[in-house]
Amino acid sequence: MKELIAVARGDAEPDTVITGAQVFSAFTREWLSGDVALYGGKIAGIGTYEGGERIDAAGRYLVPGFIDAHVHLESAKLVPTEFARAVVPRGTTAVVCDPHEIANVAGVEGVDWLLSATEGLPLDVFVMAPSCVPASHFESPWGPFGPDEMRRVLEHPRALGVAELMNFPGVIAGDDDVLARMVASHRDGHAPGVRGRALNAYVAAGITTDHEAFTADEALEKRRAGMWVLIREASNARNLRALLRMVREHGPDYCAFCTDDREPDFLYREGHIDQMCRIAVSEGVAAEDVLVMASLHGARAHRLLDRGAVAPGYVADLVLLDDLVDFSASLVLKDGREPSYGAGVPGALRDTMRSVPVSFDVGGADWVRVIEVQPGQLITGSGVGRVGDADLAKIAVIERHHATGRVGLGFVRGFELHSGAFASTVAHDAHNLVVVGVDDGDMAVCAARAQALGGGLVIARDGVVVGELALPIAGLLSEAPVEEVAVGLEGLQDTLRGMGVEIDAPFMTLSFLALSVIPSLKLTDQGLVDVDAFALVGLELTEQEAFVARFGALYEHSPWVAERAFRPGLADADIAGALQDAMYAGTEEERLALIRAHPDLGEKVGVLTEHSQAEQAGLGLDRLPPAAFERFMATNTAYREQFGIPFVVCVREHASPESILENADARLGNSREQEIATALGEIAKIARLRLDDAL
Repeated sequence: MKELIAVARGDAEPDTVITGAQVFSAFTREWLSGDVALYGGKIAGIGTYEGGERIDAAGRYLVPGFIDAHVHLESAKLVPTEFARAVVPRGTTAVVCDPHEIANVAGVEGVDWLLSATEGLPLDVFVMAPSCVPASHFESPWGPFGPDEMRRVLEHPRALGVAELMNFPGVIAGDDDVLARMVASHRDGHAPGVRGRALNAYVAAGITTDHEAFTADEALEKRRAGMWVLIREASNARNLRALLRMVREHGPDYCAFCTDDREPDFLYREGHIDQMCRIAVSEGVAAEDVLVMASLHGARAHRLLDRGAVAPGYVADLVLLDDLVDFSASLVLKDGREPSYGAGVPGALRDTMRSVPVSFDVGGADWVRVIEVQPGQLITGSGVGRVGDADLAKIAVIERHHATGRVGLGFVRGFELHSGAFASTVAHDAHNLVVVGVDDGDMAVCAARAQALGGGLVIARDGVVVGELALPIAGLLSEAPVEEVAVGLEGLQDTLRGMGVEIDAPFMTLSFLALSVIPSLKLTDQGLVDVDAFALVGLELTEQEAFVARFGALYEHSPWVAERAFRPGLADADIAGALQDAMYAGTEEERLALIRAHPDLGEKVGVLTEHSQAEQAGLGLDRLPPAAFERFMATNTAYREQFGIPFVVCVREHASPESILENADARLGNSREQEIATALGEIAKIARLRLDDAL
């Protein structure tokens, strides 16, 4: 300390001096001039300094090392040394890691290995104690990981607090087991879609961060509640662009960057935090705002008060950038020195695959619940389908830690797989074996080969393996160089494209279909999980459940119509009449509520159903000149004021917006009773056309 102070005063010689740089002040978001003196791995000061090794920055930009505020190293499928080789040259000098992937597979022994494997790297790997192993009681990990195991992790000097509390329903409900895991004052969050009073309850539990927001409005609400919003850009959860609107409108305060789960091809081809910086600047965010989210704010979110800035006494983690557009690093210093990676720690945890052959037969199931893949998101929809439909693939999650033979079976829509099967032992968060396929035989081939590899990714077609990537360490990691793993993964993705799968990051997408704490429908080895209800649900629907699931949305936000229209064996030709009869048989209050559930034409604020969105888009109201659109809005207002209900019209019966306006003008002459009857008639026509589309 005395030596550092002496160097700062100018009374002792620094180890290194960086000259001629534009020095970023993260505290004021401005650029300073002056020498930057380094000593003993710390920054001594900014000013004029003599002596030491001289580095001429030649006018380039000197910024703090980037910090990933929330990441699962295991998702890169690389051992820590190779992960460091992938991210440090791009400017990342610290990450905050939740090692719950390896904790699910190997317990405390797995976390101990990860901590030892990250010692001595030119990358500070801070850890949070995994709080949700398993993520919920619907998942089956290798073994429990409770408060005692968490406290053991927290004894490590690089442990910061409690990792993401993924069981958000348990937190909100005040579940004793969940609350018992809050064994440190610093607590990371995981609250997808949680808002309102539920969010208040979650934050009141002392949880200070969240990385699951996928809309700007949700992120802003969490920020207003005092949370750090960790803006995520993962392989299959690319939320960055959507959340930048909040940053542009409200500034970067209480925002930091994180990657969460990023696969090796993404790291190798596009980068790490530097990639987020490039995107953010291209989206109109000031480079200075971007840099604080990439450095200082990640440190402050995790109470790391000695890094994230170029300032006296701070760790000398520094990056020289060539420009503020590409964010290419021409020099990275870790603790004031150029990075040295060492040989790495030998891989352990190799005997973790204990799956056994299972049957993929779903019996005589007909109408079933279906997991709906949402491209670019971790959330999934909950739909229905008929076994044998061309757009459905079968999905299985096989317990692989204790050879129980337990398997959960379901169906998924969205991969567009037209032949074969593919599998992964990376399956968040319990990391059982997950397989998707359109052929049971190929699914069995994938499962057997994954077991033989000791874990990994496998593709099979026509009864043979056509692609694989071994991940023998815990079924999660490869010891191969990042280049080799990235190219191997890209080859598998190319193979899947030849089998019809066009979505980005198909293996990462597959891995999250088993995570029981991300809405709405997921599958574990225990069965289908309705995450919204937080309960296991059956695969097969009853005839009535299938009917309501298929036709409940035809009448806007009013599934009661389909519920009352159902009767066993109802023929397709009789469905429209049954639905219409059920509508008219509703009480006066129910019929009025049905009318009021419809949006105004041109509605941009309310929650539109998919049907209404498509119908209004087809009419082209959003393309009207301003004067014409204002006339539409004025007509809507006049109609509501006169009748107390929205103007409902079957837009598909009209060729143009002008025709609809003429209809509205004529209907303004009706009595309220006449207009309610007219609106119900229009709703019946709308529902009939929607039904024709569905059948």
